[in-house]
Amino acid sequence: QAESRCANLLPPPASPVELSLFYESLCPACREFLVKQLFPTWMLLPKAALNVTLVPYGNAQWQFQCQHGPEECLGNMIETCLMNEAKNFSTYFPIIFCLESGSSVTKNLEAQCLQIYAPQLDRGRIDACVQGAVGVALMHRNAQLTQALDPPHNYVPWILING
Repeated sequence: QAESRCANLLPPPASPVELSLFYESLCPACREFLVKQLFPTWMLLPKAALNVTLVPYGNAQWQFQCQHGPEECLGNMIETCLMNEAKNFSTYFPIIFCLESGSSVTKNLEAQCLQIYAPQLDRGRIDACVQGAVGVALMHRNAQLTQALDPPHNYVPWILING
């Protein structure tokens, strides 16, 4: 009898929270937010509760000159191409968490993070994206998404909730 009543006490279904994170792969504050707050929260919540969009671009310029130098541009490109190749957030977010929590965003992809979290992904395809026109087009899209923020972002991480 009590069990049947408990079923009636469940909260009504709600739309997931839409969270967009505009960040830079080497920004210390961005890494701290992603590793210590966003990823653990995402792991604890039911998957249907939170839709996350990651936009690695931040304070970069259109020529892809990054605030923390060329290695950050490479890190942004690696993460962008990884997202494009993996397609599924549940596949690529643990890899990005691993990259951002490790010692080197640009050196830990295959050696550690990809092998642990998604060995089925083709590193060669990710590298081809990073070094080719697809990666540039994806970064251009990230630049457009960042430039379209209203109000404009003043710093990173920049977090947008429900639009």
